[in-house]
Amino acid sequence: MKQSMFATVLIIVALVVSSLIYFFVFGNPANFDPANPKQPINLVGTVYLGGPVVIALMTLSIMVITYTIERQLTLGKAKGRGPIESFLKRFQQHVQSGDIESAKSECDKQKGSIANILRQGIERYETLVVDDQMDAEKKLAEISRAVEEAMLLEVPLLEKNLVVLSTIASVSVLVGLFGTVIGMIRAFQTLSVAGTPNAAELAAGISEALICTAGGLIGAIIGTIAYNFFVTKVGNITYMIDEATYNMLQLLAIKIK
Repeated sequence: MKQSMFATVLIIVALVVSSLIYFFVFGNPANFDPANPKQPINLVGTVYLGGPVVIALMTLSIMVITYTIERQLTLGKAKGRGPIESFLKRFQQHVQSGDIESAKSECDKQKGSIANILRQGIERYETLVVDDQMDAEKKLAEISRAVEEAMLLEVPLLEKNLVVLSTIASVSVLVGLFGTVIGMIRAFQTLSVAGTPNAAELAAGISEALICTAGGLIGAIIGTIAYNFFVTKVGNITYMIDEATYNMLQLLAIKIK
């Protein structure tokens, strides 16, 4: 529910901002020749010739940048405080020595996804270790189940919005191509007019085509790079989660037996 609300608000805000920039910044009369309002005198005015499709492309670009920042902040928080390798080393030392409170304290200090998952496992071990009626195999299975439940809560948070980034990158190319086609249609319509074609209208059609192509590629490049970067980052975190939980279960298995 929160995710869909965030996406809806982002789309509306990005669309409003893009429209304001397009009409009042790119479309400012100062960007055009006073003698010929259709003739831009700088790059900003040239972008305005891209037409309304530019608004859609700007909206997609704002969205992809926003999701990139959101993912960076979220994954930075998921990594926790301090180097993960040092945290895991200290955690394993505490578990191996039987100092469960210190192990939980390390998890509280780290405050990352790995720490949250390990804390669930160690807390489950703490409640089961005093149960003399349950055998070691069942205890280990219960601890493993607690770890898996914690992973089901943490891992989806790491992967959230990655599909959105990939989708925006793909849609941005398609919207850019749509604008390119519209621009070329305008250009050919100008050429089809009897007599000498209007150079300004012909240039406007070609500019619209090229500007939309460039805008679509910009959104696609940013989205694709961000998606691949975060997929790699999430893969590294999940790999470390698997390694850390496996090592913890091995240490706990020795202690339970």
